[in-house]
Amino acid sequence: MTIAFPTHEIAVGQGTERPHRSLRLMALGIVAALSVGGLSGLGVWQMHRLSWKVDLIERVNQRVHAVPVPAPGPADWPRINAADDAYRHVSVRGRFVDRCAALVRAVTERGGGYWVMAPFETADGFRVFVNRGFVPADDGRDAFRLSPPRGETSLTGLLRIREPGGGFLRANDPGQ
Repeated sequence: MTIAFPTHEIAVGQGTERPHRSLRLMALGIVAALSVGGLSGLGVWQMHRLSWKVDLIERVNQRVHAVPVPAPGPADWPRINAADDAYRHVSVRGRFVDRCAALVRAVTERGGGYWVMAPFETADGFRVFVNRGFVPADDGRDAFRLSPPRGETSLTGLLRIREPGGGFLRANDPGQ
């Protein structure tokens, strides 16, 4: 038994498929060009960033291993800048100011906790903040019980420039 189906040519939408197809191809081409342009721009930005980072690491390594110089006093503070002074190896003599430490919340590779920041009165009569180290969050309140060394002390460390703002840094709130 044979069943035959009549064949009909139907001319539905003749000429309308081509413009839709070319519009899709054109849109795809525009998206591809924008993607290539955007990714190329990101690549160029990363290369500039790499150059900046390599330069920064080289400067830090030179300064960290240099012979310590006396810490700059208040008269020099207006001229201090990140390009010339960040991570400079400095030394001071003086004493820690009792019971004035501040805990600064931090997240490090050791987890959450606090940097213990303590004021240090220099023999030259000005004060600097000294980062005495990191304590885990559970031990944070005990950090206030840690007494700094008494009497005249010599410190050697790195001059740090104020950190820029960011999503992970909290704003200064003297009331807290």
